[in-house]
Amino acid sequence: MAVASLLSLPDRDLRLAETAAPLPLDRLVPPAASPASPWEVEIGFGKGRYLLRRCEESPERRFLGIEIAGEYQQLFVERARRRRLTNWAALRGDALYFLAAVLPAGFADAVHVYFPDPWPKSRQQKRRLFDPESVDLVLGLLRDGGSFSFATDFLDYGELVAGLLAGYPGLEIARLPGGWPEGPRTNYEAKYEEEGRPILRLQGTLRYADRAPLHPLGARGVLSAVLS
Repeated sequence: MAVASLLSLPDRDLRLAETAAPLPLDRLVPPAASPASPWEVEIGFGKGRYLLRRCEESPERRFLGIEIAGEYQQLFVERARRRRLTNWAALRGDALYFLAAVLPAGFADAVHVYFPDPWPKSRQQKRRLFDPESVDLVLGLLRDGGSFSFATDFLDYGELVAGLLAGYPGLEIARLPGGWPEGPRTNYEAKYEEEGRPILRLQGTLRYADRAPLHPLGARGVLSAVLS
C-alpha cells in the first residue's frame, strides 16, 4: 500500500489499508440532514479554495476531495478542521486508483475537475485524467441526473476533453464562455482571469436509464483487452 494513500476525516486520519473498498462513505461521514444528504466530489482540489467554500455554504451536503499533493491535502485538512467543518472527507493519492478501486459507483450528485495537469508531452499523455479509457471512471461516480463541471487554461487539452465528453452516452454538455455565475472557483482560475488568459469551462448533466454508460471508444478498448 502506497504511503501516499491516506483518508482524512474531520476527526481522524486513516491509512487506506485500514478501510474497506469500496469506502463506506455514509458511515465515515454521516448525513448532516436527511439520510439522502447528497455528495459532491472535487478531483484535484489543490489548496482547497472551492472545496472549503462549498463545505461552508452547504452544510446539508457532503463533500469528498481527492488530491495527490500531500502538502495541499494537508493544508485543506487543517483549514477544514480549524473551521470545525464536519461534512467532508479528503483522499490523498492517485485519483485514477481511487476511482477504479476505492470509491463506489454512482454515489455523487456532482463531480468537479478544475485545471487538471494536462501532461502535454506525448509520452506523458497516458497519465491524463481524461481519455477514452478513463473518462468512465470519472463520470461513473455520478448518479443519474448528476452534474459535471470542468475548467482548464490548456486549450488544446480542453478541446480534446470537450470532444471526448460530447461523445459520452447520456451526457448533456455545454460551454460556459462567460465563466461561473459566482466568479472564479479556484486560485488558478482567479489568477488566470486577472492575467486575461483564456479558460475553457464545461458544464454537463449525466442521464442514464439503468446504469452508467461506457464511452464508445473506451468500451472498445476494454473489449479488445478481454479478447486478446
